[in-house]
Amino acid sequence: MTSWLGNDGNWIVAGLVAAILVPALSFGLGVPFLVSAIIAVPVFAGLVMLLAPRKLFEGLDVDAVGRGRVEFARDLLNEAAPSAERLRIVAGRIADKDTAGRVKHLAEITADVFTKVEASPDSAGAVKRFLSYYVPRAAEVAEGFAVIEAKRLPDAKQLGEVRSVLVKLEDAFVHYADSLADDELGSLDTDLRLIQASLKEDLGH
Repeated sequence: MTSWLGNDGNWIVAGLVAAILVPALSFGLGVPFLVSAIIAVPVFAGLVMLLAPRKLFEGLDVDAVGRGRVEFARDLLNEAAPSAERLRIVAGRIADKDTAGRVKHLAEITADVFTKVEASPDSAGAVKRFLSYYVPRAAEVAEGFAVIEAKRLPDAKQLGEVRSVLVKLEDAFVHYADSLADDELGSLDTDLRLIQASLKEDLGH
């Protein structure tokens, strides 16, 4: 169940709490069963809403940013989200510590890029290739490593080749993440020169 009300997780937790609440009120506190059920309904509904995952760009002034830009960024993030989740999951399946750590790093970088794009939808164009190409490919490669590693007789050469690709992917991920950081710096160099010139003029050094 995927919608603005969230995924299955929030419904399951809310249902469990409501299911526990009814007998707890009825048998523990002596509240009539019907009254307990009536109380459980708003508790269930409230938990569904409370535990629902936050929507993308929630709280952002869409009109100020530009609806088209926000929609473009949303489409990119929604497209990349399943692959980003696959990266996070497969990192826990890989036994080799170095490779598992590298895949976990890829997942962390992806999450960081998501956060930055959501905060600044204008930056989506700079990481379009990262989100639409590199993240899905990285998930495929990492899952491939996990499959090879799980064999009774893993091919050492094949594992080495996959490790090599993951190293290069990590470099690409870092490059794209840093490009967003560089965009955030904007005109910092110019600002620093202007401030230094003003300080020299006012203080003589």
